[in-house]
Amino acid sequence: MKYLSITFLLFISSFIYSQNTYIHCGKLIDTNKGKVLQEMTVIITDNKISAIENGYRKPESADDLLIDLKNKTVLPGLIDMHVHLELQMSPSRYLDKFTMNAADIAFGSVQYASATLLAGFTTVRDLGGSGVNISLRDAINEGKIDGPRIITSGKSLATTGGHADPTNGYRNDLMGDPGPKEGVVNGVEDAKKAVRQRYKNGADMIKITATGGVLSVAKNGQNPQFTLEEITAICETAKDYDMHVAAHAHGDEGMQRAILGGVKTIEHGTLMSERTMDLMIERDVYYVPTITAGKEVSDKAKIKGFYPEIIVPKALEIGPQIQITFEKAYKKGVKIAFGTDAGVFPHGLNAKEFGYMVEVGMSEMKAIQSATITNAEVLKNNNIGEISVGKFADIIAVDNDPTEDIKTLENVTFVMKNGVVYKD
Repeated sequence: MKYLSITFLLFISSFIYSQNTYIHCGKLIDTNKGKVLQEMTVIITDNKISAIENGYRKPESADDLLIDLKNKTVLPGLIDMHVHLELQMSPSRYLDKFTMNAADIAFGSVQYASATLLAGFTTVRDLGGSGVNISLRDAINEGKIDGPRIITSGKSLATTGGHADPTNGYRNDLMGDPGPKEGVVNGVEDAKKAVRQRYKNGADMIKITATGGVLSVAKNGQNPQFTLEEITAICETAKDYDMHVAAHAHGDEGMQRAILGGVKTIEHGTLMSERTMDLMIERDVYYVPTITAGKEVSDKAKIKGFYPEIIVPKALEIGPQIQITFEKAYKKGVKIAFGTDAGVFPHGLNAKEFGYMVEVGMSEMKAIQSATITNAEVLKNNNIGEISVGKFADIIAVDNDPTEDIKTLENVTFVMKNGVVYKD
């Protein structure tokens, strides 16, 4: 009888025991304290970090997994607050919407999501597509495909003729009159309905195009495109559904309306004035610069035929300005949330943004923090952004110390998301 009870206990314990993963880290970046730690062990149980210890601790069981990163620098998975996983800009992009089906977009997005994850970005905020981005999020969450954790706005909100009006540039008989269901707002009631429709569609947050844009087939790239009353209605309704609001904005007046209306982040912010910077600080609004995208559109605008002609002057004017504005805003004290606008440039190159930020005065550690703890704060997600006990096991590694060589982040050599290794 005693023998049977011991056997039974051993049988039960085999189901209770969880395999642990031990990561030996040559250097470990503590994004919370802004320090680089030496010779650390991170222990992972299931999908979370269960312990962090000094020195290289050996696994306790033969079933445990040991990952040797003693010659690497380890840091939390990066967070990009502005991507478009449904697209990648090319000369055919403006024709694609007439030739590509939703399934075609979906298959492309799978490739872009994978490239993003393997570049070390384990969480992203997708700021506008057709709605395929919602299905992409769900497929990743269900383990059907590989990709980053996605927080998505679904379809962006615009005004008639505005930056995200889906029929801009169409001939007259194809334009129609899209409304709140399609993400086009004219008036306060439309604004409320458009937000509720995004919620119904499964979006996690809201994105508005508060001003004109560079890549839309419309003349003005910076004029305000929502009234303050419309933006306020959007933000108040979004708050009812526990969603925050991001505002695409190049022109200053549109930015000020967005901030006063209650948005959480300003995207691009190209022609931002000091008054707007003061407003952002006063109202706890974050700036997502997207410097890489600005440089990309400026470069591509010099290639004849890459963009429709109506876009070229906007790209040449707006693109080069973003890095200059970022420098001013950062030195002024505006909170910076890392974001790139990947999709305007090839997915997987997101980390180029770090170099552009450091180039004009941001410290390497501050740049890393902007893509980790700061973005986690904006998203109100306590499970990401740092390597500490109880957080998700989103862990990446690079060959060199990025606090000494920020460009090493452009070549991530190890990626773990939720305790699963995707790149080793």
